[in-house]
Amino acid sequence: MAKEFFEQRRPHQGLTYEQYLEQLKRTAEAEEQAGNGNGKPGYLQLNLQRSQRIEKTYEVSERLRTLLQAIEEPQLWMVLTEPWCGDSAQNLPYIARLAACNPNLDLRILLRDENLDIMEHYLTDGKRGIPKLVAFDREGHELFQWGPRPKPAMDLFLRNRKAGLSKPAIMEKLHLWYARDRGQTLEEEFVELLQKHVVRSKTAA
Repeated sequence: MAKEFFEQRRPHQGLTYEQYLEQLKRTAEAEEQAGNGNGKPGYLQLNLQRSQRIEKTYEVSERLRTLLQAIEEPQLWMVLTEPWCGDSAQNLPYIARLAACNPNLDLRILLRDENLDIMEHYLTDGKRGIPKLVAFDREGHELFQWGPRPKPAMDLFLRNRKAGLSKPAIMEKLHLWYARDRGQTLEEEFVELLQKHVVRSKTAA
């Protein structure tokens, strides 16, 4: 059964990736104009740079593209996130490129802090971890979830938090992992998700 927020079509009214990116650009520009006193880029400026770098360099693998294009029925991919989220800057551009492979995929982005009631349905270990993707079919049945990080990145985060590292130190390690991985793990995880989903859908049909 579809959840109430889906029946209200709140995910359908979310931002497109282009609208979200434009919002990120505006807030990053405002952050730059305000200045931070040390000449270094702020969180939003760094996130914009990371997103733009991925957009310029990433191409969907043929294997994953084939799986995406095999989706024959409309799906809505809802992502809960926020522009200040570093993990979102490292993952959302990949997800947007995946969704662009098939017109049946409608990617919509909801700001977490404006939709906390929806976020409560998709906690990770009791926390509001973002970005969080939830895929729905036309009727609002959940197909799969992903997020807030690829599993190795999540393991790295938890391992270093347990070791007592500060949040900035952990994030530095995380961003280094993302830079080296270049979206390969995210692709592998989506291949696994889509293989299960596409096979299940075709079997049910």
